[in-house]
Amino acid sequence: MHQSTRITGLTGGGSDGWDVFLKARRMIADGIAVTELTIGEHDIRTAAPILQKMHEAAMSGHTGYAAVPGTDTLRDTVAARVQERTGVPTTRNNVVITPGGQAALFAAHMAACDPGDTALYIDPYYATYPGTLRGVGAVPRAIKTHAAEAFQPRAEDLRAQSRNATSLLINTPNNPTGVVYSDATLNMIAETCQSDDLWLISDEVYDTQVWEGRHLSPRALPEMAERTLVVGSMSKSHAMTGSRCGWIVGPEAVIANLITLATHTTYGVPGYIQDASSFALKQGAAFEAEIAAPFQRRRALAKQVLARQNTVGLVPAQGAMYLMLDIRATGMTGEAFAYDLLENHHIAVMPGESFGTSAAGHVRVAMTIEDQAFEQALNTLCSHAEKRAA
Repeated sequence: MHQSTRITGLTGGGSDGWDVFLKARRMIADGIAVTELTIGEHDIRTAAPILQKMHEAAMSGHTGYAAVPGTDTLRDTVAARVQERTGVPTTRNNVVITPGGQAALFAAHMAACDPGDTALYIDPYYATYPGTLRGVGAVPRAIKTHAAEAFQPRAEDLRAQSRNATSLLINTPNNPTGVVYSDATLNMIAETCQSDDLWLISDEVYDTQVWEGRHLSPRALPEMAERTLVVGSMSKSHAMTGSRCGWIVGPEAVIANLITLATHTTYGVPGYIQDASSFALKQGAAFEAEIAAPFQRRRALAKQVLARQNTVGLVPAQGAMYLMLDIRATGMTGEAFAYDLLENHHIAVMPGESFGTSAAGHVRVAMTIEDQAFEQALNTLCSHAEKRAA
């Protein structure tokens, strides 16, 4: 039977970037101990009080169909959080709840793009971005950035592609690089979106993980609220990856249509998960800082380890739970180095090439294991790189 080109063409005919990760998982299934530094999965689990609230909500009967846009309580809680942190007036009518950030990315592009429209995104990128754009029928087009410039996009590179495009997807703090876009970069992006009439889709799921600089939501910039769709999630900020609860914040008219889309696709998020999410968000910034603290601590450990050698370089690690390491001194591609490290030391990292051509010759390390094991794995990675460079 024929399958649609939409589904068979999600990866563009090539790898989806997960090959090293999948090999590591096969090794683990075969009983081989592997140190996984691949995906953004917290080494802690969802906090007990959040799970208790989830349990109470389920036991009290909130297990049937929940309101498709999201419960009023959760939408109000998200709106209040966004308004407090950005200064932009936001109500529940600006919010739709989605089954995680990935579903929000898909829905946001469904709102912005017709089939055949050009959808821009920044390279390096989270591995699902191009497939998400193909999935809605858009034509993905990457805007390359450069390691020497800390992967901040250039105005001339963006404007060379923006005139015939419909949307631009950005992510700051950034996965995979750990870079936080500067105010100047975000103002340049906003000016380009306004001059070339682009929708801006801003993936802000790492907004609570900022180690240097500040997080600035582009929705808060002048004249941007009406052309920006912000994607948020409970996954990273509250260690609720498996709960699959996210949201889109945007103009009321767009949100109304996204609610219609949800009616025809996901049909909402379980009510007991929404109740727990609302409870978690109301714990405030101090709780979010507690969830983020291990990554800030491990970033400091990593900087100490990397300072003791001269082979592996560190892209400025300003935010998120990842490090982007430059291993070009080894003469190897990121993919070759990642396979080599996995085979010889049973340490799994993600090749930079999984995230686009701009990150070639790099590997991404997730700071998601206990401190001592993390430091040991980084020492081993650096020693391995030194041997290969020699």
